[in-house]
Amino acid sequence: MSTRVEYQVLIYKEALLGSLFLGESKVNAERFAGFLNEQAAKGWRVKAMERENRRALLFFNQEAFLVIMERDRG
Repeated sequence: MSTRVEYQVLIYKEALLGSLFLGESKVNAERFAGFLNEQAAKGWRVKAMERENRRALLFFNQEAFLVIMERDRG
């Protein structure tokens, strides 16, 4: 029996520059929506998503999203 769907796991985060100047970097909602729309155009659907804070360069925090995506195998 073959699988009819496939999955990908992506980590979305902004550039580290905001962290260097502000001490932390938040994800820009418009750019994140654009990223998700690009994936949707390729047939991917968000299956699950989790927000996390990642440590960057020892002293800085960077907001990121772990996104699990699914699409039908074609």
